Amino acid sequence: MLPKLGIVADDYTGGLLVAGLLEAFGISAPVAFDTQAVADSSTGDVIILATRTRFLPLEAALDTIAAGADALEAAGCKRIAYKACASFDSTPTGNIGPAADLLSDRAGGAPVLMSAGFPAYDATVHQGYLFYRGRLVSESVKRMDPLTPMSDPDLVRFLSLQTRTPVALLPHRFLVAGEETARSHWQSLLAAGARHVLADSSDERDIDVTVKLAAESNAVVVASDPAIVGIARALVASQASFAGGADARRAIDGPGAVLVGSVGPTATAQIASFAVDHPFLTLDLLNPGGEDATIAEALAWADPLIGDHPFGMSTAGAFSDVVSAQQALGQLEAARKAERILAGVARGLVDRGVRRLVVSGGETSGAVVDALGIRRVRALPETPLGAGFCRVEAPTPMMLFLKSGKLGSEDVFARALSLMPEL
Repeated sequence: MLPKLGIVADDYTGGLLVAGLLEAFGISAPVAFDTQAVADSSTGDVIILATRTRFLPLEAALDTIAAGADALEAAGCKRIAYKACASFDSTPTGNIGPAADLLSDRAGGAPVLMSAGFPAYDATVHQGYLFYRGRLVSESVKRMDPLTPMSDPDLVRFLSLQTRTPVALLPHRFLVAGEETARSHWQSLLAAGARHVLADSSDERDIDVTVKLAAESNAVVVASDPAIVGIARALVASQASFAGGADARRAIDGPGAVLVGSVGPTATAQIASFAVDHPFLTLDLLNPGGEDATIAEALAWADPLIGDHPFGMSTAGAFSDVVSAQQALGQLEAARKAERILAGVARGLVDRGVRRLVVSGGETSGAVVDALGIRRVRALPETPLGAGFCRVEAPTPMMLFLKSGKLGSEDVFARALSLMPEL
């Protein structure tokens, strides 16, 4: 049976989150990290290509998405969706809108149905306005994001800056009225010339109706986790049979470590909780010795700890560290330098025997996976800690927990390491 849906995810943690949610429903969802590995995943019900397109320059991002779509179609996928994060992290010149335009063009000018938010994690869209943890995103902690400070909560207005044609809104009042009413309004928007339509996600019901509209149409879906999972489930359910989720229980134990590249209140609280009972080192991005010296010093610090007790490292102890690094290096280079350093540390830790690794931050996770030469993984079904656990078979068998910097309880690092041998 050919896969029913190919998903291009804009970062690695997001791709794994969707995969874990699908595996929990018994749907096989292998995750590839490069186009060459997609072919090896063709027996899955859904194939996910996790990329780093969220922050790539536009031309590079579009090349990556196009190559990914080519690979997914070659593997048998009949529909291609683009997965963005719940808060649609982006800038006015970002890649979500261009990704939508590209996939629409590839689908013969098919309409685009967009859905942001993740109500289960208190990220919602109402009347086109994005709310994060009960506040307009522009008034939330997301306004301090070092790469995508969200200053405009109006996603219709914001996304229209990125697309070739204005984005229209399918509001909650039509979605809550039911599938027939929502379908009628959506079709009226398309008849009036709308090419991109953003659906509200005020609650789970909004998303359920949006998924039904997408599943019965030829629309290109550009969405966050719940709508992407919903459309995948709907398409797979239409098959007479499907491959089924992973049953790959084989305990992987061994030394454990935590690498934190994310910043903000959530990461700060998680680091503080972990550091109470575990050694923790904050690396200096402005170390005059340079990146290689910083990596070497970090590994020298870790050497006596490996195998004895889990430990952690971060590239920022406080938001003031981020500000200092950005002032000295520039916004993007500060982030990229942090990723390079943590990726180098990860490579050294695995060479020294670490086999359980927790990585916090989507871009950091991408850098670490690339540095370790990992091309594909099988995500494990969602756990009480959420999705993000995956088993690596090559080049070094190990267990990873890749998480978004915005998600997780304060004690998530220690709990994730403890849970790994049981998965």
